[in-house]
Amino acid sequence: MKVEILYEDNHIIAVNKACGELVQSDITRERTLVDDMKDYLKNKYNKPGNVFVGLPHRLDRPTSGIVLLAKTGKALERLNKMFSERDSISKTYWAVVNKRPPRHTDTLEHYLKKNQEQNKSYAYSKPVPGAKYARLTYRHVASIERYHLLEISLFTGRHHQIRVQLGTINLKIKGDLKYGFPRANNDKGIHLHARKLEFMHPVKKTPITIIAEPPDDKVWNEFVKLFRENQFSPVIPV
Repeated sequence: MKVEILYEDNHIIAVNKACGELVQSDITRERTLVDDMKDYLKNKYNKPGNVFVGLPHRLDRPTSGIVLLAKTGKALERLNKMFSERDSISKTYWAVVNKRPPRHTDTLEHYLKKNQEQNKSYAYSKPVPGAKYARLTYRHVASIERYHLLEISLFTGRHHQIRVQLGTINLKIKGDLKYGFPRANNDKGIHLHARKLEFMHPVKKTPITIIAEPPDDKVWNEFVKLFRENQFSPVIPV
């Protein structure tokens, strides 16, 4: 079992999820990240019987990056409230897209409605029955020969939110066939990464910042190199 632990204490544990890893059980009944974490904690601490692991948020299967889990019921209850109300918590994503965005930075606001049969969401500019309000801010931070990197602050947590909202401005995430990118990635994942999570510890009430490195591939590595050389933003608009 290869699980990259980013942070752990008596109440919470954060991991860097790989592309393609299922976070929680679905109709496929495949093994999940929660299953892996239960085994990890059981083995590490020699715990008999069942091990508690609570999941206060999700990450799409093809997406990589930070997943925060609770090790106690108290932590789970408080994290559930923080994620649902966006209280004392902020999420930052990196997305590799096929075109320069129309603006260097912008805030996108839509109403998203999920189609259960297609497992896909659609964006509307005005409220429609069954749709939920969605808001994010992107910033164009770097470019390489064929791709562009956006840093995204997510203010709501809707189904496929980043993927569908970027699509409204004709930006396709690398590898994301469901939302219009023409080719799949070799690992069947997409170039969307939960990069940073900042929050108030649910029990200790101290500020926590967690950062996850993106997957090891050619495109991500080029952007990480630019980041480490302090060549992120401002990207000069064309």
